[in-house]
Amino acid sequence: MTRRSAPGGVPAVLPRPLRAWLGIAAALAAVVVVSLGVLYAGRDRPGQVDVWAAPVGNDVSSPWRQLALILDSLGEPLGSAALVVAALAGSLLLRWSRAVVFIVVGVGVTVGAATLGKHLAGRTIHGGNLSYPSGHTAFFTALALMVALLAAGRLRLGRAAGTLLVCVVTLVAGAAMGWAQVVLGAHYPTDVLGGWCTAWVAVGATAWTVDGLANSTPAKVT
Repeated sequence: MTRRSAPGGVPAVLPRPLRAWLGIAAALAAVVVVSLGVLYAGRDRPGQVDVWAAPVGNDVSSPWRQLALILDSLGEPLGSAALVVAALAGSLLLRWSRAVVFIVVGVGVTVGAATLGKHLAGRTIHGGNLSYPSGHTAFFTALALMVALLAAGRLRLGRAAGTLLVCVVTLVAGAAMGWAQVVLGAHYPTDVLGGWCTAWVAVGATAWTVDGLANSTPAKVT
């Protein structure tokens, strides 16, 4: 005899109290990503919002520049790999295979979406470097969002507490990496916003898909 995975069995990666809310957030983020991509497509200079939002001259001194460089390194191959390995190690220690799949697929989808978005938008900075959306911001925000969702589910937080945790963690992560990218001159502020929103879209779609496929797989009753 078989049955589908029950809510009390393997924990979902997307907590039930947050499902509708995350869907709405991902949909709104998708609108922002597409709108900014269309608005700044093919441009090679900052827009009015970028000029207003960017620090004057993008010039910061130590120790703030060192902090920005450290944050930036977390979005580079070595740094990002270390963060992903740490997240996977935590999931494996908890014997949470669905979380492992969620993190691996979520990171892949986010990086792929950001890379595709760069080529579709064609926005450049510093003589031809594709800039929209910010891949560093997308990755860092996505990983933070996934960890926050997993923590909310594991701690069995309700809608209010879970939403607060997810929002605070994601805002802090996105703002930190976004700030680093802007002050280092690697991205325009709107690139950062696009990367932040890309993470919401990618993680939301991944969470729904992973849970949906896992719950549709028959499991043996013991």
